[in-house]
This record gives sequence, C-alpha cells and structure tokens, in this order.
Amino acid sequence: MNANSPAEASEDPKVSEGPTAGEQSGAEGVGTGAEGAEPGTERLEKAVRAAETALIEYEIAVETFRVEVENFSRLHHQRLGPVYARLDELDAQIAEAIAARTGDPEDIRKADEARGAVLPMPKVDELFFGWIDSSGMLPEAQAMLNEQSVSPPSRVRPSEEARRAYRELVRKAHPDLAQDDAERERREAFLVRVNKAYADGDAPALAALAEEWEAGPLPEPVAELLRSEELYARLEWLAQRKEMLAAVAAELEESAIGAMLKLAPDDPDALLEEIAEQLLGQVAERERELARLREGEHE
Repeated sequence: MNANSPAEASEDPKVSEGPTAGEQSGAEGVGTGAEGAEPGTERLEKAVRAAETALIEYEIAVETFRVEVENFSRLHHQRLGPVYARLDELDAQIAEAIAARTGDPEDIRKADEARGAVLPMPKVDELFFGWIDSSGMLPEAQAMLNEQSVSPPSRVRPSEEARRAYRELVRKAHPDLAQDDAERERREAFLVRVNKAYADGDAPALAALAEEWEAGPLPEPVAELLRSEELYARLEWLAQRKEMLAAVAAELEESAIGAMLKLAPDDPDALLEEIAEQLLGQVAERERELARLREGEHE
C-alpha cells in the first residue's frame, strides 16, 4: 500500500497521535477557561478538539494521495503514451500481415478493427477547436478546466520538504479551526493556494505561503465554551466529514492508477520506469513477430 495512502491515517476521528488543535495554536481552537461554562462540557470539548485534529490529519492524507494519483496519471500519459501508441501500431501491422497471408474474412475484419483503433478520428480538431484530438482532451484544455498548470509534474510524489511544509500549513490554516464565517472564508481561500502549490510540488511557494500566514491576522479567541448541544452537533459534523473523506479515499484507491501506486509504496516514481521497461519489452517482442510474418511473405 502506498505510504501516503489515506488508509494509513487514523480510522477513528476522535483519536490522534499528534497534538490537539488547541496545542497547535491557542488562538485557533475553542476557548477553554471561560467562567460560567456549563458543567461537564470540558471533556466534550476535548473530544471535539481531538476529533478536529484527527480529521485534519486524515484530510491531509487523502489530499496527499489524490495529488500522487493525479501526478502519476499525468506522467504515465506523458511518458508512456508514445509507447502505447507504438504497441497499437504494431498490433495493427501484425493483424494486417496475418490477414494478407490467410485471406480469411475474420482475419481481415480483425485487421480492419485494429487499424481503426490506430487511425485518428476525422476532423476531431476542427470540431472541438483544438481542445480535443484523436487521443482525447489536450493537456492545455485539461489544465484550464482543472485550474492546473499546463506543465506536467516532474515527479509523482512531491519532495519531502514540500510535504512537510504542506502538512504544517494545513494544520495551522485549516478552515475547521475558524470561529466565524469570515475567518473560514479567509482560510478556505488561503488553502486553495496551498493545495495548488503542493500539487505543483513547489516548495519555495509553500515556504512563501508559510511566511504569509505567520504575518497575517490571528482570529480572536472565543470568550466562552460552546454549549453541549453545539459540541455534540460539531462531533456529528466531523463524523459525517470523515465518512465523506473515506468515500473519496476509497474511490482513489480502487481506481486503476491508485491500484498501480499500491505496487510501489516507497518509490512511486520508479514504478513508471519499471512499466516503461515492460512496455518496451512488449514492443520488441511484437517487432520480432512482425518481422517473422513479413519474412514468411517472401518465402
């Protein structure tokens, strides 16, 4: 399993090995020492804080795995797409050579089908104004729709420096630690930029964002404890959020790319090289087969 797989995160949103949200930033958590607080709410408040911290850690794990899946997919297409295209072309040529030798209608049908899979769809570029070609949506169009940079990532897993900076920023600036709507909106907008920098593996940008966060305004501390009903409602929301993230994580892990990443938990970037070697071996095998068929034609 991938070392960053969300399944490695805590299964219980109320359990966390790390510091609580209040320990990370006293101004960012729910207040603790207010006079006149309801009896019996202190333990409930601690449970809420522990659940918040655990949920944030789980969300970090899910986002980290999502970035790896997306990066692997893009690099896989960029680096191995030409090899897959070569395999398709060789399959078509082999089918055509067999059909030419046998003249069998079924072999001819298979050859036409194989060639049809290689030939580009006519006038696709004109129909979609350069957004789509015969192999699918162009990288520039995908980037525009997904608000991502056109350049593909340089590696599957961002550097250790970028990963550390990302985790610290999310822990500090997560919207769930906000005490009012305005602060939540500020944090959400900030984390959009953080996620973008992390997806790009841009450690300098993450460092700049960390400086920006430290220099920014801190939220006002809450003057009194939340009432027990509100704390219970908060716990319910956290549990629902965990269920949603678990569904996202399951979808990622069950995808074709997610399953491939599980094969290389320590070095996902090396997996691309391994796949490339296997594909090149298949190319060589098909080229030998095609050569044998063509030699037979001249005998």
